[in-house]
Amino acid sequence: MHRISVCGDGAVKETDGNTGNMVMTESKVPSLKRYAWISIGAAMTTILLKGVAWQLTGSVGLLSDAIESLVNLAGALMALWMLSLAEQPADEGHPHGHSKAEYFSSAFEGFLIFLAAVSIAYTAIGRLFNPQPLEAVGVGLVVSVVASVVNLLVARLLLKAGREHRSITLEADAHHLMTDVWTSVGVILGVGLVVLSGWNWLDPMIALLVAANIIWTGWLLMHRSASGLMDAALPPDQKRLITEVFDRYIEHGIAYHALRTRQAGRRSFISFHALVPGEWTVQEAHNWVERIERDLRGAIPNSHITSHLEPIDDPCSMDDQGLDRTSS
Repeated sequence: MHRISVCGDGAVKETDGNTGNMVMTESKVPSLKRYAWISIGAAMTTILLKGVAWQLTGSVGLLSDAIESLVNLAGALMALWMLSLAEQPADEGHPHGHSKAEYFSSAFEGFLIFLAAVSIAYTAIGRLFNPQPLEAVGVGLVVSVVASVVNLLVARLLLKAGREHRSITLEADAHHLMTDVWTSVGVILGVGLVVLSGWNWLDPMIALLVAANIIWTGWLLMHRSASGLMDAALPPDQKRLITEVFDRYIEHGIAYHALRTRQAGRRSFISFHALVPGEWTVQEAHNWVERIERDLRGAIPNSHITSHLEPIDDPCSMDDQGLDRTSS
């Protein structure tokens, strides 16, 4: 039997009546789907602009830029789908929620970046062996610059929102858009050098360099997604914040062990065993653990906390630490 209560900060407390374990779930977080719609709009706008620039100039570099914008659109649509899934509440089949769906989106973004790089390289190699003169360069470059500014503004917006709300989906989409911006910068530079030097082979060569550069971003996104799906622990800076919270309660006779953390999209999961003096009443121990959990939620926003009470003077309490030997 579980007991449900609402704490002072709006978080929901669930207590297992059989084991005495206390489970803290986070308060409702805002929807991020509007950012995905902004990304979709930006992708459609830049596809149109870069397509026009390619048609005007005939530049394979600008064509590669337009291809990457098509990939951006696919990534934005995937982000919208996964954000919608991640925001669904926990249910019987998924008691910890659906927040891990965000990692599928970021992995997909990384794969799309690889796909864009291959497409760019394939097109550029063909043009490298068959250089062609460029046309209407001035107008084409202006259109491409406008598209790049759109991507830059949206990327900065998504990156800020992603970091603020700890959404790997928005961060991945932002990084993807930034690769598009750097691609555009490289292409514009290449086209400009072709005009100044008359060396038509510079256009596909720049496109190849751009393709090689964006592969790194794709690798980083896929690696980070894999870590999230494998239940990697919270990063060291956040674990340090957690330790600092526990350290504040040492003088009150409270220790801890079996500390485990993981991150799933926007949610952080923290579990620990609190060791308290055996002579304390259940109510007194409960009140102290409530304070610890309150401080943990302040240090790590949107965290799901599971705690377990144990008497500090019982040797058996030390037998369930598992792999984590952390103790204060």
